[in-house]
Amino acid sequence: MCIASISSSSIAQSSSAALNVSFTGIEEKEGAILGAVFNSEDAYNGKGAPVRQIMISADKSEVATALEGLEPGVYAIKAFHDIDGDMKMSTNPYGMPIEPFAFSNNAVGNMGPAKWADAKFEVKPGANAHAIVIK
Repeated sequence: MCIASISSSSIAQSSSAALNVSFTGIEEKEGAILGAVFNSEDAYNGKGAPVRQIMISADKSEVATALEGLEPGVYAIKAFHDIDGDMKMSTNPYGMPIEPFAFSNNAVGNMGPAKWADAKFEVKPGANAHAIVIK
């Protein structure tokens, strides 16, 4: 019984995933990179919550964070550079973002966020890396 418990625990640990997310293209070395990590199209489109949130000081042109203990699967990330530190995406009077932003896979939106199909990527068991350019 004890052996089965140890084996089961080892299997569970080996199937978890880690994701190192790096952000490049940071021009203003102030504020923070804020992001949300989603594991479903519904959540990505506002019908659910992110599985993780990202907050990294934007004090260099490239910053990174490690997300440990993720379930292997499909994910997408939305992020922006919160230059003014108000914890929200600043927009102009027409609702267009005035702070740099990005999506996983460096996907580009058309009159809105990038589509899930363009931003999604696979996270496999073990170590994974994903690079995003903030524009």
